[in-house]
Amino acid sequence: MSQLADVHDAQFEDLLEVLHRTRGFDFTGYKRASLMRRVRRRMADVGIETFHEYSDHLELHAEEFTALFDTLLINVTGFFRDAAAWTTLRKRVVPAIVDGTDGWGNIRGWSAGCASGEEVYTLAMLLAEELGEADFMQRVKLYATDVDDGALTVARAAVYSDRALEAVPVDLREKYFERAGDRWAFRRDLRRSVICGRNDLTMDAPISRVDLLVCRNTLMYLTADTQANILRRFHFALNPTGVLFLGKAEMVLAHADLFSPVDLSNRLYHRVPASPARVLTSRAWPGPRKVAGRSRSVEVAAFDAAPVAQIVVDAGGALVLSNPRAEALLGVRSRDVGHPFHDLELSYRPLELRSLITQVVDSRRPARVADVAWQRAPGVDPVYLEITVTPLTMRGDRAGVVISFVDTSEAKRMRGELERANADLERAYEELHSINEELETTNEELQSTVEEFETTNEELQSTNEQLETMNTELVSTNDELHAVNGELRERRLELDQTGQFLQNLLASLGRAVIVLDRKRQVYAWSRNARDLWGLGPDEVEGCDFLTLDLGLPVAELTAPLARVLDAEPPTMVQLSVDAIDRRGRGQRLRVRITQLLHDGEVTGAVLVMNESATDTLDAS
Repeated sequence: MSQLADVHDAQFEDLLEVLHRTRGFDFTGYKRASLMRRVRRRMADVGIETFHEYSDHLELHAEEFTALFDTLLINVTGFFRDAAAWTTLRKRVVPAIVDGTDGWGNIRGWSAGCASGEEVYTLAMLLAEELGEADFMQRVKLYATDVDDGALTVARAAVYSDRALEAVPVDLREKYFERAGDRWAFRRDLRRSVICGRNDLTMDAPISRVDLLVCRNTLMYLTADTQANILRRFHFALNPTGVLFLGKAEMVLAHADLFSPVDLSNRLYHRVPASPARVLTSRAWPGPRKVAGRSRSVEVAAFDAAPVAQIVVDAGGALVLSNPRAEALLGVRSRDVGHPFHDLELSYRPLELRSLITQVVDSRRPARVADVAWQRAPGVDPVYLEITVTPLTMRGDRAGVVISFVDTSEAKRMRGELERANADLERAYEELHSINEELETTNEELQSTVEEFETTNEELQSTNEQLETMNTELVSTNDELHAVNGELRERRLELDQTGQFLQNLLASLGRAVIVLDRKRQVYAWSRNARDLWGLGPDEVEGCDFLTLDLGLPVAELTAPLARVLDAEPPTMVQLSVDAIDRRGRGQRLRVRITQLLHDGEVTGAVLVMNESATDTLDAS
């Protein structure tokens, strides 16, 4: 059983690699249990049992990628979702942000994992209410990002159904939305302040200088390591007084160095200031000095021949040089030269260098950070680096910094071996001091108990996140069932109306109308026929007409019926017969028999009966 599970896991990882290679979606940081459950749900829809077969199916059917991503990227959101949290945001956070800008500064917001955009437009309404529409359009810029292109298309259009707007108060709906057919569109003039774009939180650089960052029920699908990386990026993205707004299933208790709670129950957090907290800008240094061509060539050659990986960032904050060792070790590409350094992944992986560069430039002193672990690819042993940032000056002016990356993995390994040897000596020494060893053992047991409590807490939080994920999936499924049920009710109403129309039509054709198929079985029976003979449609439909005991001389109709059903071209027969109705009264009926045609073929006969002009007969 264990080997079979390992095979399934390997096939699942291969499937994720196919999605990454062919479509650029990297699900490495997503929780495997939730991700695998949703992939299996899509496989069940197309009738495939194994991940390997589904990979082949994706290669043969390109349109399947769209359906799969719609299943994987759960876009369950809504206006004012968790109303209590939005109320706290409106009363405590939004006024503080507006006051913090001194009544004139710009306000920037970011809705990360925005899905179809309901939350970013909820935020827009709150800010517009606080600022007024004119100030909102002049001062506010809101960014809405997601990895689902289909959801972003909906967010850009900002057109929603009546059901989607049920949670929006009526006064806000009438103020900020306009009718667009049978749907509602967010006002175009206010929508210009909202920018929608694609951003993968696990890979792409964050939006910077943000006052309010909304990321609700997105982190709960990701692993703990991925959540930690994204939270560090959120910390960089927020202004010093910025606020982070998470979903009710998400907490940052393990990241108290990055965020402190504003309102823990509603998942509102303040950004904890970093030290130093300033970001490198072009104002930090003057421009670089020019160097004569020959001397410059020698310097570049010497720089390229350096035994360690090195890069140079100029006074304007741009990457201007990188040697071959840096390209091999750090993945720096030639096209990165000339770009702003803070836009490159190297500026924050494997170490947050932007703040360190600012510190070095301001102090004009080199800084060194040792034992920086960097895992270049999943499954590869980490490399340990010693990173040194050294200021560069030309004629007394600040010209930039040179950053050196020294691979100290071998030295760290040797230090580890030395530490293990020392540990062996310490253990021998501890055997001579049994009393001290007992005390240390007791301390270790207490520490182990604390760690077990921490592990239990993490497991409970993980379980809570999984339950929230399943609840979100159930909400999505319930919405789909409601939509299907509504369509079925509409179809049933249409069928009832059509049936009523046909009955009215048959009732208007004569005293009694009977429709037979080619086997002379009753296909339709009008209400007037029921009143005349006392038999309802449910009693006679499907029965042989010629065997019914109606008080009607059906034997006299046998030959005319056969002549009409077998005639070519179409024929109509009229005759009069003596009949007795359900009350025993005799009467003379005029019967008209016509063919029932479908696509030019005779499929049955229609009998229309009316009272004859002669007097009603005596039943006796």
